[in-house]
Amino acid sequence: MSAVPLLTSKAFGLTMGRLCYQLIEDHGDLEGVALIGLQPRGVLLARRLRKELQRILGKELLQYGELDVTFHRDDFRHRSTPPKPSITQLDFSLDDRKVVLVDDVLYTGRTIRAGLDALLAFGRPASVQLLVLIDRRFSRELPIQSDYVGKWVDSIGDQRVTVEWKETDGKDQVLMHSAEREGRDTSTLAQGTSADR
Repeated sequence: MSAVPLLTSKAFGLTMGRLCYQLIEDHGDLEGVALIGLQPRGVLLARRLRKELQRILGKELLQYGELDVTFHRDDFRHRSTPPKPSITQLDFSLDDRKVVLVDDVLYTGRTIRAGLDALLAFGRPASVQLLVLIDRRFSRELPIQSDYVGKWVDSIGDQRVTVEWKETDGKDQVLMHSAEREGRDTSTLAQGTSADR
């Protein structure tokens, strides 16, 4: 597979900063807001956001949690190998809180639906918003949409988007992978379909 960068390391950092300032613009000092990362990859984004928000606002802030959705997925019983659950770390009630649910890539919407189901075990939030680094907006299978988006990506069926993190992969970047096909310039195709609009 060939890979085309959608966000380089520099653009990655700028995007993270923009998302933080959008949260601050909408929620002020984030009092009463809970930032919840979805396991496994959404927590990497949520941890980075939390750290950056603390730096910008100059204080320890906001309720923070990490949520495993393994047993809430609608494909749980249909997988050939049993999935390995991750850890849920959420030691406070969500009653009447504004929740910002965080995931790295919004694709079909099924992981987010599972996340919404899993949240209900921790109370009834006043509202739930969705923040994603990448929104593959033409791939939705459920009526789910994001409130905060790092980058919109238009992709076709055989393309795949991966988010790499400095902490786990050695470098911050987002890549689109396309299957190599004879007589087809996949790099041009990927560049043409991933424009931010």
